[in-house]
Amino acid sequence: MRFKNNNFATEQSSTWLRFFLLTVVAILVLVPVTLSAQAGPKVPAANAHSKLAADLANFPLNPDGTVNVIVQFKQTPKAHASEMAAQGGKLRFSFDHINGAAYRIPVRMLAWLEMHPDVAYVSPDRPNKVASDDDIPAVEGDVARQQYGLDGTGVGVAIIDSGVYNHDDLQKSGGLGSRIVYSESFIPGDPSTNDAYGHGTHVAGIVAGNGHDSASGYPTQYVGVAPNANIINLRVLDANGSGTDSQVIAGIQRAIQLKSTYNIRVINLSLGRSIYESYTLDPVCQAVEAAWKAGIVVVVAAGNEGRNNDYGTQGYATIQAPANDPNVITVGATKTNGTATRLDDTVASYSSKGPTLLDHVVKPDLVAPGNRVISLASPGSTLVTSLSSLNIQPITSCVSSLLGNICTTGLSGKYTRLSGTSMATPIVAGAAALMFQKDPTLTPDTIKARMMKTAWKGYPVNSWAYDVWGKSYFSQYDVFTIGAGYLDVYSSLKSADVVNGGAPSPVVNFNATTGQATLNNSLSITWGNSITWGSSIIWGNSIVWGGNCVLSDSIIWGDSIIWGQSGVTGNSIIWGDSIVWSANSVNALSDGEDGED
Repeated sequence: MRFKNNNFATEQSSTWLRFFLLTVVAILVLVPVTLSAQAGPKVPAANAHSKLAADLANFPLNPDGTVNVIVQFKQTPKAHASEMAAQGGKLRFSFDHINGAAYRIPVRMLAWLEMHPDVAYVSPDRPNKVASDDDIPAVEGDVARQQYGLDGTGVGVAIIDSGVYNHDDLQKSGGLGSRIVYSESFIPGDPSTNDAYGHGTHVAGIVAGNGHDSASGYPTQYVGVAPNANIINLRVLDANGSGTDSQVIAGIQRAIQLKSTYNIRVINLSLGRSIYESYTLDPVCQAVEAAWKAGIVVVVAAGNEGRNNDYGTQGYATIQAPANDPNVITVGATKTNGTATRLDDTVASYSSKGPTLLDHVVKPDLVAPGNRVISLASPGSTLVTSLSSLNIQPITSCVSSLLGNICTTGLSGKYTRLSGTSMATPIVAGAAALMFQKDPTLTPDTIKARMMKTAWKGYPVNSWAYDVWGKSYFSQYDVFTIGAGYLDVYSSLKSADVVNGGAPSPVVNFNATTGQATLNNSLSITWGNSITWGSSIIWGNSIVWGGNCVLSDSIIWGDSIIWGQSGVTGNSIIWGDSIVWSANSVNALSDGEDGED
């Protein structure tokens, strides 16, 4: 999962916008501004500037001098449609579930919005990018299938991604129609719902591929976690794997609207971008919160920035948005190392680590296999054509008969191999679909809590990994690297524990004087020190935290703080209250890299 900052305008335009915003702030601080009668009464200047996201100053302009923004109002956006139009704003998407809307506005409107009493927050329409068979046995998925006979039947999983190709493996049993029950594109000017990039199809196959085309003629059969679940295809990423906040929010909103129609119980978001503000203000985080409140499990990729040490953080504090939201299930990536057993599995060094910037939420929540995962290919897509070396070739098999050997070769162009937290996320999404099939009355919080409590915690203290160029990376197995542990589908299905209330991921508090980090469960009653949901039960003990023992249930690292030891800068970034990441984040795992060893 990578964030990409597309250059929509010249550097000169960006500089002009930055100058304009700085001028606006200066005016608001020095001079009280009076709104027109249409906009309402004046607002104290000291509070006004906080309504504009900081990165608006560097966000590129459109060629016509406008800027694309997402406006969150204090009430329904429809109440302000006419006055927004009167000011020159062009509506692009309306997001009733977050009281927001995406607009294309003249830059001069920013000052007007900043002073509007019913405007809660204005952020740029930021670009998003994707995060890009031993995997099922590694999470006990094969055992779960044998014991419970569950396959996701009747459960809808919304794939909000680059589209989904109508692959043979996504057909109903017997080939009687497609299990892609709904498709829609949110790409402006491109109504096609096919997967031109090749990422969404791969994700959909991990969730719900039934292995039809690999039943013979391939080294193994590639079957998803919930091979009879229905797919709701909501295309928000283009042929380059890029999209915007507004497109992602529009896809999430449509999933909420179609929940009852297609029994959508799970949303898979194998995409994201850098964090620019608290999750309480981020519009995409507000959209996933709306889905969670609607009773939908939202599963999000953590990001692929775990190797990023640009600021001395050793890959910590690199979780991306909206994976930083406490109510979603955030998934990091492991690698199976070519075996079906999980005993030799290790964390992928590129998997982003917590805590989250600004809010210091403990993330990821879980980890699942994401390295060199084989799944469905979208013919002619960008990834399939540009990364042909990763495409899986069929084999020829022969059987003896009275007429001699009869040989057959599998169909080509059906499967490809990708790596990233993008691939780990649909494994968890598929597991959630199985849990809903078994018990449709479950809540998203119970699903999340059961997965975290039953997660396998038999990891080593640390491990080394090597990229394709032989460079080494060290990983410590702590709460910010593997969360509650390794997804165990069978144990999650077997659990009967119920959450009475929410299960948001806790916040971590760091004491700079003592060097200790402690969990704060103030957001939730679930993660208390009860016998059922105590911190040591969910996150384990010394194995989870690394080489040093946990001093108590609440102290999660004691004195062994390894992040930021290279200097003050690392600590200030992780535990500070400001954003210092550049707009062009380092892509720790590019789409062209074939995982790691």
